Amino acid sequence: MPTAGKQKINIVWFKRDLRLSDHAPLAQAADSPLPCLLIYNFEPILLDDPHYSHRHWRFVYQSLCDLNAQLKKQQAEIAIYNQDMIALLESLSNEFDIKAIYSHQEIGLLNTFERDKAVHKWLKEKAIVWHETPLGAVVRARPAQFDWQQHWQTVMQQPLITPNWHSFNAILPSGYSACEHVKQYQTNDEQFQHGGPHAARAVLKSFIETRAQSYQQGISSPSKSKESCSRLSPYLAWGNLSLRQVYQTLRYYLPKRPSSWRRSLHAFESRLHWHCHFMQKFETQCSMEFAPQNPAYQHYPYRNDDKVSEHLSRFEHGNTGIPLIDACMRCLAATGYINFRMRAMLVSFMTHHLNIHWHCVSLILSRYFLDFEPGIHYPQIQMQASVTGTNTIRLYNPIKQSEDKDADGIFIKTWCPELSNLPIEYIHQPWQQPPMEALFNNFKLGEDYPEPMVDLTQAAKEARERLWAFRERDDVKHGARAVLKKHILSLQRQHNGT
Repeated sequence: MPTAGKQKINIVWFKRDLRLSDHAPLAQAADSPLPCLLIYNFEPILLDDPHYSHRHWRFVYQSLCDLNAQLKKQQAEIAIYNQDMIALLESLSNEFDIKAIYSHQEIGLLNTFERDKAVHKWLKEKAIVWHETPLGAVVRARPAQFDWQQHWQTVMQQPLITPNWHSFNAILPSGYSACEHVKQYQTNDEQFQHGGPHAARAVLKSFIETRAQSYQQGISSPSKSKESCSRLSPYLAWGNLSLRQVYQTLRYYLPKRPSSWRRSLHAFESRLHWHCHFMQKFETQCSMEFAPQNPAYQHYPYRNDDKVSEHLSRFEHGNTGIPLIDACMRCLAATGYINFRMRAMLVSFMTHHLNIHWHCVSLILSRYFLDFEPGIHYPQIQMQASVTGTNTIRLYNPIKQSEDKDADGIFIKTWCPELSNLPIEYIHQPWQQPPMEALFNNFKLGEDYPEPMVDLTQAAKEARERLWAFRERDDVKHGARAVLKKHILSLQRQHNGT
């Protein structure tokens, strides 16, 4: 359709960058003399993707509401759509003469990569420029000789980017009204963290000012971590805060906090380094969404019997009969959060003790994790599932983790209330309770609480033998060398820097 008579505009396409501050694409568009259309698209390819669930899109919707409330004083609004991306661009191009699109690069799933290739093709045909800004310190097509750690430091120390609101000129399509799709996300659930930059800043403030004191002591506890961990991961995953904002806030407050806090704050700082490190690994080898980093593990002897579906379902619904596993899964289902140590244990239990393929486990957890970030999720899943051939094999004992990290059973009792009346010596292993004591405690294993679906001792023995024997294969060793070669610069720099 001819562009004569159409209004010339630029578009800012929001994705996993739901904030207005330290947002380079928004700032670049604001500096242009052309009016700017801000858009977010609840794309069907993502709404239908098995990695996501209602909790993620509700968080996004909450974030958009927060942004639009802030934009009111600029007489602006993010237009919300629910269409195929190419169809949306076609529709907008019928009304406007689109000169440029501004967005961050996306470190995402294969479907977003394929979408981006289609968008690139469409924009090239229309002679529309697409300005993509790197996300954080992640480098696309990283050179072989590249000091990634120095690059990370440089990016984190650069000044925060503030759009020039005085020159900002917003526009909306004629007759615009937000898509009907978002109505289903308007009911909040107070057990979940609320989306948006305002909530993100409040959580950052409470962590830096009070909660960080116990970060190092509480990080591994499933109950204490709810308060002592930063709880910033969903806000970073969906871009309510940039990593640079968090890093610079930490560096500002670090010398002002008591010396007794320093160990905790430095431990938190090191985890900010790891955030981009794992995303960089995923960007370098995004095939790990489907395939192991080490190709030899495509031949790993995972189960394919008719019990796998049942075991996955019991795991997903917190009915494995292993109290700490079930408590973690029920907590995830209800809140979207569990701490890192417990996440690692869950993956280890399913991929090692039950010998179920890591990808099946990955999809269940991604739907539960409110902070699901593909670039962190898949490298972590594969590391905990021991399919790299380079990382230490982590075979967590759920009973030892339970006794060490939830010794008094508070977390288990919270999420598995049917075990609340058991004496503490049996709450970690209810199957160990003698029949007479079980009768006295009015508890019947198999009725009040499931029997364990695996003998942990025997399963651990078999897993250990299976994992180490497979690791000795020549193709695994060859694959491990290739993995190290592919990621060695970032691994070395990260190790030396943290």
